[in-house]
Amino acid sequence: MKLENRVAIITGGAQGIGKAITLKFAAEGAKIAVFDIKEAEDTKSDVEKLNREFIFLKVDVSHYADVSKNMKEVIDRFSQIDILVNNAGITKDTLLVRMSEEDWDKVLNINLKGVFNMSKEVVKYMMKKKSGRIINISSIIGLVGNPGQANYAASKAGIIGLTKSVAKEFAKRGITVNAIAPGYIKTPMTDVLKEDAKNRLKEMIPLGEIGTPEDVANLALFLASDDARYITGQVINVDGGMVMS
Repeated sequence: MKLENRVAIITGGAQGIGKAITLKFAAEGAKIAVFDIKEAEDTKSDVEKLNREFIFLKVDVSHYADVSKNMKEVIDRFSQIDILVNNAGITKDTLLVRMSEEDWDKVLNINLKGVFNMSKEVVKYMMKKKSGRIINISSIIGLVGNPGQANYAASKAGIIGLTKSVAKEFAKRGITVNAIAPGYIKTPMTDVLKEDAKNRLKEMIPLGEIGTPEDVANLALFLASDDARYITGQVINVDGGMVMS
């Protein structure tokens, strides 16, 4: 039990990568709080089957007041917060010349400002314990860009810069901060792609297959555990070899 008696907050934990991380952490003994705007009944049911404590809080991570209020709810319930996974994110894809200001702002507010809001609030509690793990879910798109995803790429690149800065700020307080950059992962977002599009993606991946949410969750578990105590400020790709630096 790598996370026994630890409390983890996962944003966007109702489905996809967030749900996989939630279940992986619960299986390793963590008490779980999921922040999401979508109901997480299936996630809750699966966590409770593992006999782990679970709470769901409907939170818009782009609003600091909402984040602060609900993080206090977690403290009231569990008395501590040991791990934060900033996973919540959206896409609003279109070419830059067609992109509305609203779509730019919404993606940046949820994907990047949400990480700022959650991290700013959680470190208050982690500093008191002089320990903590913050894991930010970025994307390889934040490293290499992608046509039609200027807003998404900017938000994910911003997460990388934020990760490195916050890691340096809080290392002496015992808090590690790392980012995971997934490539093409099998989620509801990629499930809607046509087969020929999926095949083209596979051809771009040296390992020859699309990844699974569990591939990301396995790395998140490592970074959340004591095994990664000496790792901070890093960006680790989970992409089958698509992006090699």
